[in-house]
Formats: sequence, structure tokens, C-alpha cells
Amino acid sequence: MTPGQWGLLGLLALLWGGAFFFGKVALAELPPSTVVVVRFGVAALAMLLVVRMTGRRMPRSRTIWTGFVVLGALNNFIPFSLIALGQVHITSGLASILNATTPLFTALVAHACGQERLNAHRVAGVLLGLAGVALLIGPGALQHLGAATWGELAIVGAAVSYAFAGTYGRRFRAMPAVVPVAGMLTTAALMALPVAVALDRPWTARPGATTVAALMGLALLSTALGFLIYFRLLSTAGATNVMLVTLLMPVIALLLGSLILHERIAVGALGGMALIACGLVAIDGRLLPPWPAAGRRPSRSRPAGTVA
Repeated sequence: MTPGQWGLLGLLALLWGGAFFFGKVALAELPPSTVVVVRFGVAALAMLLVVRMTGRRMPRSRTIWTGFVVLGALNNFIPFSLIALGQVHITSGLASILNATTPLFTALVAHACGQERLNAHRVAGVLLGLAGVALLIGPGALQHLGAATWGELAIVGAAVSYAFAGTYGRRFRAMPAVVPVAGMLTTAALMALPVAVALDRPWTARPGATTVAALMGLALLSTALGFLIYFRLLSTAGATNVMLVTLLMPVIALLLGSLILHERIAVGALGGMALIACGLVAIDGRLLPPWPAAGRRPSRSRPAGTVA
């Protein structure tokens, strides 16, 4: 990748890693459904404004909008709701580490849908990543289900939803990025609104200035700007390179949670993150030697262990 693309990748990691920090701050005063609907609503309005300012128009096809509804549910409403619920019970750093398992589940879903085959590197990566999740949650957690365990499982459920969204979202590649982003955020906001009204009565909330600032950061920076940068990198650097952001996000979230929110970083969390990172590197495949095909010996024309 070029230096500019690495810079955008770092900025995206900062924005998406910061989402867990913003969310934790907002959830201190507001219930999860209210945080979700404000995040979607503000981000959707910002993206619709970008569509108008760039001279584009939203499609009118019912079929396309049905697709936006599915994408909005899988990529926004379901995972963001699960993350908000999970962060009520666990730290922002742990949530970001569990969320980093998304590429592991994406590899499984893409294989099941026939889009990408699982090779030896990918299988090894998935197994390493799942081992990291097991270490994070703890071997005995499922025998004594508590609020923290349910919170951890909610974040894993969000990662699975993101995996299905990544597979489904490929059908919108021919559109300018701002159009499907605006469409999915708009439909997600419409899905979240009745839930927030029924559960939280958000008009009664009286958030302080810090909470409002966290909500704006979550909606405008982590969501609207983050998705624009994501689709920009997707079109210029490719999906494999963009996936590297998941290695950087937990580091940023852990640092913000530790330095500002004074969250304790457990040894198990670091060990789990290391296993998940190894799994992502294995799935990526570029930092590992090529896996020789069965019945063949590595070529003598290249030193062992080098990558073509």
C-alpha cells in the first residue's frame, strides 16, 4: 500500500477503535437503544447531505431499497445494538478485541456462500482466532452465565452479523460508496426508532455536554466519516488490506479505555488479543510462507520461507 493508504488505514483504526470509547461514555448516561438511534439518525442525515452535495441521487427502486434494509440490519442495526448492550457490562477494550474476530467469521461465511474458499492458512487463522475468543470469555463462563458473559457473547454476535453483512454487501460495489452507506444508515435509523421509543422514551433524556459530545463523535466521526474512509480504501487498496484495520482497532480502544476511562487491562485479554491477531495474520497469508501443495516440493529457485 502507498503511504497515503497507510495513513487512511491508521485514521480508520482511530475512528473505529474510538467508537468503543465514545459508546462507553454515552452509555454512562443513556440507555443502549437511545444511543443506537441517535448514532444512526445523525449519521444518516450527514450521509444524505453528502449525497446531495456531491450531486448524486438516492435510488427509487423498491428492490434496491429492500437491499438497503437487509444491509442496514446486518451491518448496522443488529451489530450496533448488540455492541451497545454488551458494553453496558464489559469494558470498551474487551469489546473491541472481541469485535476484531469479524474477519474470522467472514472467512467462514464467505466459504459457506461460495465466494471464497478456505485454504490451509485461513483454516489455521480461524482456529487461532476462535481459541483467542475462548480465552477471552473463559472456559468456565458458559457454566455460570452472568451479565459480563452475556455482554461478551453479544459482541461476538455482532461480529457474526458483520460477517454476513460483508458477504451480502458485495452486491452494491457498482454504486458510489456514499449511496449504499446513506441507504443502510437511513434504514437502520428507521428500524432503531420504534425500539428506542418503546423501551427508552428518549425525549425524556437529559444528557450532559460530555455525553452529547460522545454521541456526535460516535455518529459523525466513527460512523459517517469512518464508512466513507472504509469504502475509499476498499476501492483503492482492496479488501485484504482494509482487513488489517482490525489488528489496530483493539490497541487504540485499549489505550483510550485505560488512559481516559481507567479500565483495567487483564492478562487474559492481552493473551486473547495475541491469538486473534495471529489468526488474522494467518488469514491474510502475506506474512506467512506459501503453503506447499500436496505432493509438491518447494521450488529451489527461491529461498525457503520467502513469499512471491
